[in-house]
Amino acid sequence: MGRADDNLQFTSIEARDTAPTWKILIADDEPEVHDVTRLVLGSFRFADRKLEFLSAHSAAEARRVLEQHPDIAVLLLDVVMESEQAGLALVRSIREELGNPFVRIVLRTGQAGQAPEHEVIAAYDINDYKEKTELTASRLATTMYSALRAYRDMRAIEAHRIGLENVIRSSARIFARRDTRDFANAVLDQLVELVGLERGALYCTIDRRRETEPEHFRIAATSGDYRRLQNDDAAQALPGPIVAAMRDAYRDKRHQFARDHYVLHFIDSHQTESLLFVGEAWNLSPLDYKLVELFCTNVSIAFDNLHLNDELLSSQLEMVYLLAGAAETRSQETANHVHRVGLLAEMLGHALGLPPAMAETLRYAAPLHDIGKIGIPDTILNKPGPHTPEETVVMRTHAELGARLLGNSSRPVLRLAAEIAASHHENWDGSGYPRGLAGEAIPIGGRITMVADVFDALGSKRCYKDPWDSARIRAFMLEHRGTKFDPDVVDRLLEHWDEALALRRELPD
Repeated sequence: MGRADDNLQFTSIEARDTAPTWKILIADDEPEVHDVTRLVLGSFRFADRKLEFLSAHSAAEARRVLEQHPDIAVLLLDVVMESEQAGLALVRSIREELGNPFVRIVLRTGQAGQAPEHEVIAAYDINDYKEKTELTASRLATTMYSALRAYRDMRAIEAHRIGLENVIRSSARIFARRDTRDFANAVLDQLVELVGLERGALYCTIDRRRETEPEHFRIAATSGDYRRLQNDDAAQALPGPIVAAMRDAYRDKRHQFARDHYVLHFIDSHQTESLLFVGEAWNLSPLDYKLVELFCTNVSIAFDNLHLNDELLSSQLEMVYLLAGAAETRSQETANHVHRVGLLAEMLGHALGLPPAMAETLRYAAPLHDIGKIGIPDTILNKPGPHTPEETVVMRTHAELGARLLGNSSRPVLRLAAEIAASHHENWDGSGYPRGLAGEAIPIGGRITMVADVFDALGSKRCYKDPWDSARIRAFMLEHRGTKFDPDVVDRLLEHWDEALALRRELPD
């Protein structure tokens, strides 16, 4: 699979979220705070959805509410309630005991001396800090926009991650089939499991050996209520409007949608065409649709054994780039940056003598190194000048946030991505973050990705700098060899310098 073939386009997908409101929890022991907050935000809307307010008057009560409502988007949290630091203790409980990385926690305090801002932001996993005296109506609305936007994006990332795992799991099950007679039926069984189709689906093959449009579509596989139609002629077995939609899909070479069904059209590298009909399933979310399309693309490719492996990896890589693109788009970096970082990491892995499978996995995992930026406020993420010490503390949380987002997966690619997210800012001399690891205590994936990321970022335009030329980048890498960077990784980069520069020409910003 050549590099030009990997220049995949990002697709904007919203996570499935059928709730009609955003849940907001107000945790404060002052009743008037609850009343004022509800009054000020009563008409607030974000993404055409209202706010639903929940109240707690103590940290203990807030924890119970959070356990009952794990989909709370924003917690407006007082510090001093039943004790002087009840709110801060609740923050730790939410992140560590409840294991909830998604709720955006806005700390509101009327006694800033009890919880100094710089100490709290550094020590606790909160997302904003406000003194009650500064929360005017407009500032409270601004805070809510920022918090809800981050929550929505993080939920989208999680939905993508889960969806990717489901596609890979379902694909693995059907690819394990060796008997072609039940292969297609297994495809549809996994499709039904993937997105919960109500009645099932059926799969039709098309004989393209004829020059004219085929008169019949053979039903090659079925699931659910359609099992009785196995091997039947679709034109005889299905209602006229459905057959017409299938003919339209074949003629136009594109998917067809109707009120109560849709028909997907696929073609593999041998120009073999097929149609997938799904009935009574028009309630799919945009993410469900993308997963169905990705899964069915894998299925179509599965019939083409000569290209099965390359195409499956391409599909998985596209989903990786979708995940990485969500974070990079927020930080105003280019789609091709994460693509180049993956290819550079793979190149360096091979150059260092890593097992080929490990080097290839780096190609898919390294692009997710900055996925944690999805939780960083725009004002800090895209600030054109240097960060203040307080902003630097917040910015650095993206490493651990990214590791948490990816770390629960059992998939090797995503587990490696979690390790890279957590370690790609650790310096060789121990001066990095978040854990201050040094030397070979830093995972090799993190060491490789740091070199690949810095090399590519220096040659790219950012909101805070213009691109550097090749000589200046080379001097920087040499200057920090053995302090910031693993010396061996830098040496391998210098050995393949021309190849690394060629990547930018092949995949420009």
